[in-house]
Amino acid sequence: MPGGVPEARHRVQEAMRAWGEPAERIEAAALIVTELVTNAVQHTSTRRVRCRLLRSADGVRICVWNRGRARIPAPATPGDSAGLPVAGLPATGGHTNGDALDRLTEDGRGLLLVDALAARWGTRAALAGRLVWADV
Repeated sequence: MPGGVPEARHRVQEAMRAWGEPAERIEAAALIVTELVTNAVQHTSTRRVRCRLLRSADGVRICVWNRGRARIPAPATPGDSAGLPVAGLPATGGHTNGDALDRLTEDGRGLLLVDALAARWGTRAALAGRLVWADV
């Protein structure tokens, strides 16, 4: 399934170009879908991951679904990004955001990227799996 991530990214870019979306939105969506599909592939209990784009007058919603139900953090609130406290690590105490990012594990950076690029994002768990969505 490693080929699924680049394929999803390519399909998102193609669809959004065909819709006439602005280049900045296409690139943001490509990065977001890369992170969400990568997470889905890592946490699925089967080989099946679904990715869907929903277009509206307000923009595009990226939806990624997988069979896994691992806990995904809730979207950060605006105040969360200042200190970026991470479990087991002290708050930054005057350090810059870059210092805090350096201390995050690689696994934690993807959702920070999604949070920064998406207008909003969220997750829903059900017996059949997990849906993670992001609006651009």
